[in-house]
Amino acid sequence: MAATSIDMSTTATGELLTADGRPLKESLQRSLRRRKLTALALVAPAVVFLFVLFGMPVIYLMTWSVDDTQVNNALPRTFAAYQQWDGEELPSEPLYEAMFKDVAEASGIQIGRASTRMNYAKSKWKSLMKKTKRQVKALLGTDPDFAGPYKEALIGIDKRWEDISFWHSLGIMKDPYTLGYYLNSFDLQYGFGKEVVQQPENRRIYKTLWMRTLMISVIVTLACLALGYPVAHLLATLPLRYSNLLMICVLMPFWTSLLVRIVAWMIMLQQEGVINDTLVWLRLVGDESRWQMMYNFTGTIIVMTQILLPFMILPVYSVMKGISPAYMKAAQNLGAPPAIAFLRVYVPQSLPGVGAGVILVFIVAIGYFITPELVGGKDGQMIGNYIAYHLKSSLNWGLASAMGVILLTAILILYWVYDRVVGIDNMKMG
Repeated sequence: MAATSIDMSTTATGELLTADGRPLKESLQRSLRRRKLTALALVAPAVVFLFVLFGMPVIYLMTWSVDDTQVNNALPRTFAAYQQWDGEELPSEPLYEAMFKDVAEASGIQIGRASTRMNYAKSKWKSLMKKTKRQVKALLGTDPDFAGPYKEALIGIDKRWEDISFWHSLGIMKDPYTLGYYLNSFDLQYGFGKEVVQQPENRRIYKTLWMRTLMISVIVTLACLALGYPVAHLLATLPLRYSNLLMICVLMPFWTSLLVRIVAWMIMLQQEGVINDTLVWLRLVGDESRWQMMYNFTGTIIVMTQILLPFMILPVYSVMKGISPAYMKAAQNLGAPPAIAFLRVYVPQSLPGVGAGVILVFIVAIGYFITPELVGGKDGQMIGNYIAYHLKSSLNWGLASAMGVILLTAILILYWVYDRVVGIDNMKMG
């Protein structure tokens, strides 16, 4: 075979040159750099897409969760004078003067946003600030040169201005950036001197929500594992014509709208629904003692388990499909009973798929929203429902953002723990 000729020359020092007279090493570096730039250009749209749709929302979420500038921007004089108040008695005239002038100069939008935030620290701030804004505007309309006394004027507008607890609550908001929203997420708050104290008893709801969310997620994950493992085993071991039919049944929920499936469950689970009617017809329960399975904890568990079951079955099935039947036959030939062979040989080989299914179902369940919203009622609400409630009603975006960051952090910690204990490399989807 004839040797292939390469159009190259050499310099006086023996360095190889390409056809255009460039050193070969330099030409190779330029070619490699060009390829890297081309690869970067191809990847750039996907990176920008991910940053815009996922990165920026997370950044905004983290920013909102510590932002407490709305009150500071609306009441700059007040917080400057507030630093001199000892909190023992009612503020003196300078602090009332600062509040009066801040309210007079702030726009209605600023007062509205600030008072909404102030209402989180102590109820009735919103009505007090709006009333004061109207009255101060009217007072300055009749007397543009009004110069005090400001304390008497504010107390004359509303007696709440001589309630020291309102002034104490301002101390919670004196810093432009705060961890107060994170404390609120666990029924805690800052006191006057920035000490951490519990929320009033009638406002302690979030610890219960976090525990309920964790409990529902764990129960749903275990229920999906208990129901999904046998189905995945059947899919992996049945003859092809039967396993294909069963696989269609598993995949069918993906072809049906989530809302339609939830409504179907609502029809079945209600007290006059299909399940209760069947139980009454079979005389298993009396007509007057029908089971309550809707708008409670039970309904949430049932519906979420059915919806998330395919997310457990598919990863487990994909791993089981790769397990050779020869392992079980070999174990039984060596004297192991079928049950022992299954537990000691087959189950360990399926654990990568189980791990994938468990972490997938749990992560989806812990942030679930639509199912608890429709069938959960008072006892089946999860933390995701309260995040959505605060966001869509614009009640407390800071608190919603803090709870979202906590949820995201919990999922990342779970992922890290799973990696340390089991190993992400051992998790398989097929």
